[in-house]
Amino acid sequence: EVQLVQSGGGSVQAGGSLRLSCTASGLTFDDSDMGWYRQAPGHECELVSTRGRDGATWYRDSVKGRFTSSKDNAKNTVYLQMNSLKPEDTAVYYCATPPFMGTDGYCVTQYNYWGQGTQVTVSS
Repeated sequence: EVQLVQSGGGSVQAGGSLRLSCTASGLTFDDSDMGWYRQAPGHECELVSTRGRDGATWYRDSVKGRFTSSKDNAKNTVYLQMNSLKPEDTAVYYCATPPFMGTDGYCVTQYNYWGQGTQVTVSS
């Protein structure tokens, strides 16, 4: 059974940093593409970052230069380091593999694997 377990997140003031973790069991991130998504209240889900099995990364423009994805093979864990956080980064963040989201505006679909989500709140 594949499981993605997230940790990290929390509440910080603008300009602060947080690190999200996504640990997989039942699959290996070395063999899997993955993505980080977020959904703020009243907003559709949006893709934040992807990480390919080849290590290639992509970031949405609004987080470029502030967010960084990394991987620890020994722990089978992918991280999202979030620096210089802004109030508009406030959302529930999810990891998913393979990286695609629902077509109804929501993140989670039944067709891939998702972490449980973690709240990130950035206050001004």
